[in-house]
Amino acid sequence: MNEIRNVEVDLYRFRDRVMVASFVILGAFLLLSFRLVYLQVVRHEDLSEQAESNRTAIVPIVPNRGLILDRNGVVLATNYSAYTLEIMPSKVVDLEATIDALSEIVDIQQRDRRRFKKLREDSKSFESLPIRTRLTDEEVARFAAQRFRFPGVDIKARLFRSYPYGELGSHVVGYIGRINQREKESIEENDDEGNYRGTDYIGKLGVEQSYENQLHGVTGVEQVETSAGGRAVRKLASNPATPGNTVMLTIDIKLQKLIEDMFGERRGALVAIDPRSGEVLAFVSKPTFDPNLFVDGIDTESWQALNQSLDKPLLNRALRGTYPPGSTYKPFMAMAALESGKRSPAVIINDNGSWTFGGHEFRSHGAPLGPVDMHQAIVKSSNVYFYSLANDLGVEAIFDFMKPLGFGQITGVDINGEVRGVLPNQDWKRKTYKRADQQKWYAGETISLGIGQGYNAFTMLQLAQATATLANNGVKHKPRLVLGTQDSVTRALLPAPIEPPVDLGFKPENVDVVRRAMVGVTQDGTSARVFAGAGYLSGGKTGTAQAVSVGQKEKYDARKLEEHQRDHALYIAFAPAENPEIALALVVENAGFGAAHAAPIARRVFDYVLLGRYPNEEDLQAVQKGLAAGPIGKPRDVASVNVVGVSDAAAGGRVSASLFTAPGTPQALPGLTGAVPSVPSTGPVLSAAALKMFANTGAGAVAVKPVAATSSAR
Repeated sequence: MNEIRNVEVDLYRFRDRVMVASFVILGAFLLLSFRLVYLQVVRHEDLSEQAESNRTAIVPIVPNRGLILDRNGVVLATNYSAYTLEIMPSKVVDLEATIDALSEIVDIQQRDRRRFKKLREDSKSFESLPIRTRLTDEEVARFAAQRFRFPGVDIKARLFRSYPYGELGSHVVGYIGRINQREKESIEENDDEGNYRGTDYIGKLGVEQSYENQLHGVTGVEQVETSAGGRAVRKLASNPATPGNTVMLTIDIKLQKLIEDMFGERRGALVAIDPRSGEVLAFVSKPTFDPNLFVDGIDTESWQALNQSLDKPLLNRALRGTYPPGSTYKPFMAMAALESGKRSPAVIINDNGSWTFGGHEFRSHGAPLGPVDMHQAIVKSSNVYFYSLANDLGVEAIFDFMKPLGFGQITGVDINGEVRGVLPNQDWKRKTYKRADQQKWYAGETISLGIGQGYNAFTMLQLAQATATLANNGVKHKPRLVLGTQDSVTRALLPAPIEPPVDLGFKPENVDVVRRAMVGVTQDGTSARVFAGAGYLSGGKTGTAQAVSVGQKEKYDARKLEEHQRDHALYIAFAPAENPEIALALVVENAGFGAAHAAPIARRVFDYVLLGRYPNEEDLQAVQKGLAAGPIGKPRDVASVNVVGVSDAAAGGRVSASLFTAPGTPQALPGLTGAVPSVPSTGPVLSAAALKMFANTGAGAVAVKPVAATSSAR
C-alpha cells in the first residue's frame, strides 16, 4: 500500500532548504564583495606596487670607477667594459656537469675553474659568479644560441679595472678585488649598501683602498619592463650613475720606473719627498706585483707564488718594512746633542777603533780615525764618537728628541697600512717584554742606539720624512701621495687637504752644522766618489745596518753568510744643498755597503729631478749590480725617454703643482700652454697637456698605450 506524502510538509522543507542555500549564497557573495573591496580599495596601493614589480624590475647601474693619474697626467688605473659568463650556483643542479657542458661552447681553462672555486668559497650561493671573463663576440654569440640549455647561467656586461703599467708603482696604486664578508659588514655599518648594489669589487690596497669613497662613484638605477621569463623588454625610466672622481697623485711615474729599474732584482725601498710641501715624488717597494692578477680574482697558483715567495712581493716595504737605520741615524744624533746642549760641534773625541763600556767593547769599522769633532765624525762616520754621544745623552733624551721628528711614529701618509716601527725607551721595553729581567733597561743598550742599531727599527717613510724635516730647517710636513681630485660631473678641481707644517724649533746654527757635515759626506766622505762632478751640491749619509748579530770576536764576512743574513745598504740625502727640493731615504736589503749599493741610486734620482738626466742602459745595468759610482757614459735627456707611453716632449708645457696645493674653494682647470723647459727650476711640476686632459675627459675615457749591535758606516 503506497504512503500518501504530505505536500505541504515537503514544500515547507523545500522552502527551508532554499532559504538556507540563499543565505549561504548571499554570505558567499558578501564575503566576495568584502574581499573585493579589501583588495581594490584597502590594499590598492600595495597590490598595485606588487603588480608593477612583477611587470618591471629595478636594475642598479654600476658607476665607472674614477681614474688614477700620476702628477703629469699619466693614467695608472682605468676601466674597460667586457662580457662575462656567470653562474648562479643556487639555480644550477649539477655544477660540474654544467661547467663541462659550457666548456664545449666557451673556452674554459683549468685556471678559470680554480678561480671560480675560490670565488664560491668566498661568496654566497645566490650570488652570480664569473666562470669566464672577457668573452669574445664569437663566444657571446655561441652561448646566446644555446642559452636555453643552461638555467642559472647568463652573460653580463661588466666594467673591469685595468692597470696599464702592471707592476710599476703597484704598492702605491694598489688594486681592487671582490668584496669579502668583512667589507660587506663594514658597508652595512656605514649605511652604504645602496651605493654598492650591483658592485662586486672594492679597493683593497694603496690609493684604490684609501680613496675608495672618491673613486667608487654613485650607483644609478634603471627601471625596465620584463617578460614572464624575467628578460628585460624595454627601459621605462633611468637615473644614471655618477662616475667616481679622478685622483691625481704626487708621484712622477717616470721617476718611479727609473728607481724600480735601478733596484733590478734586489729587494728594498725608497721614498723621495719634496721637503717644502711633503709631496711624495717616488714611493718604491721592491719587488712589486702585477695588480691585474687580482681584477678577475686571482687563481690559486698565482696567489701561492706571491704569498709564499721568500722575497715577499706583497709587502709594501716603504710603508710596512722596518729596518735599523744604521749610520744614517748619526746626523739626527748630532742634532739631538746640539739642541740639548750636551755637546758642542768643537768637542774632540779620540776614535781608537773601539769604545769600552762596563767591560764590554763596542767595535768600530776599519782603522782608527784618531781625534774627530762633530763634523769629521759625520763625514768619516765615526762609531766611537756616537757611542760616547749616546752614553752622554741617555735613552730618554734620545727618545724625546727623535719622536717629534717622526721616528717610531705614524706619519699619517694618506694610504692605509702604515706601521709604527720601534723608537725604544724604558717604557717601551716594559710594555714589550714579560719577564722582569727583560723589562729592565741596561745602560749598555743605549750605546748601540747611537749608531742606529739596537732596538731601533724604522720605515723608509719615517727616515725620509726626518731627512726632509732636517733639509727644511726643522719644519716638518706631513707626507702625502695625492695632489687632489677632480669631480667627475662639474670638472672642478679640489686640492687634497693639507695640514699646516710643524716647526720643531731647531736653532738655525745647529741645523747648519749638521747639514754642512752631510754635504761633507758627498765631497770628502763615504759618498764622495758617487757624487763627483754632479753639477750641484747635495747632503747625504751612508749607512750599513746589520740584519743579524755578529759576535764581538767575529769579523763580518758577507761571503760566509746566507744572502738574507748580509748587511742592509742605506742612504739618506737632500739636494740642492743650499735650497733643498728633494729629500730621500732608501735601503737595498742585504746588499752590503751603503756607499756602493744605495748612494748610486740616490745620485741618479737627483740627476733626474734637478738636471733632467736619465741614465743610459749601460749605467742602469751597472747600478743594478752595484758596480757603479758616478754616471757611466753620457746620460739621456729625461724628455727624450719615453718609458711609460707619455713623453715630456708631447706635454706642450708645464705649470706649477701649486694648482693642487693652494687652499680654498675648488677651481676649474684652465687651458694652459707654454714651452717645456729643459730643466725644471722649481722642482717637480705638472704638464699643461696633462691638466687639459684632466679637465676635458670623463672617468674611464682616457686610453693609454702600456709599456710592453755593531754597525758599519760604509
